[in-house]
Amino acid sequence: MGDAIETVAAMLREATETRTPVAPVAPLLPAGDLDAAYAVQEVNTRAALASGRRLVGRKIGLTSAAVQRQLGVDQPDYGMLFADMGYDDRADIPADAVLQPRIEAEVALVLAADLTSERNSLADVIAATAFALPCLEVVGSRIAEWKIGIVDTIADNASSGAFVLGATPRPLSALDLRMCGMVLEKNGEPASTGVGQACLGNPLNAARWLADVMARAGRPLRAGDVILSGALGPMTPVAAGDLVEARINGLGSVAARFV
Repeated sequence: MGDAIETVAAMLREATETRTPVAPVAPLLPAGDLDAAYAVQEVNTRAALASGRRLVGRKIGLTSAAVQRQLGVDQPDYGMLFADMGYDDRADIPADAVLQPRIEAEVALVLAADLTSERNSLADVIAATAFALPCLEVVGSRIAEWKIGIVDTIADNASSGAFVLGATPRPLSALDLRMCGMVLEKNGEPASTGVGQACLGNPLNAARWLADVMARAGRPLRAGDVILSGALGPMTPVAAGDLVEARINGLGSVAARFV
């Protein structure tokens, strides 16, 4: 098992370094073993930290009930966010910065306090949140042609690539995240729509799940961490030349151009 985990981790690092996707990695690990997939992710997290990269938050994936059913799971997944993955609002993003990029709009939460309990209440999460921001997540896959199952995507850091935070922080007291509507446009044309309740019923539910899981995993959420709470609508492929802008009711807009 240990050899298989190290082998898969090395394959995924090489895919990033060579900009060349690899075949699905799930066949190299025990069938359906999510713990093994997270072990691969942890190996590469440690390698990233050892190389000087800085952990600044987490992303939550698979927050749609339909996608969970499609992959045969009953919970979301998570991946690590590093400082060098972040871009400012209206930034230019190199189209080759992420392998096979697709984009989705989300609510980002920024923490003001640690969440170290393995069993948090919704009130705990609300009290620990400094503010919310509109966000674009650029997901990508180091697995060729996006031929992924749940084990592949978890091992591949939950298919995370980059993220863009808006610059209009809003307190939770001013928002109804469950009902916030989202429209994502690509080159001025609607590409995706959604609403907060598509994200586990409320993005705060997703954040609570993450806080509990990260505490159990030994990497609890800390003050200053960014949480990408999950897609509000379907993801959209992007390429060089595309301008993408998302508007989320109550949170404002966030945009990026791929160059």
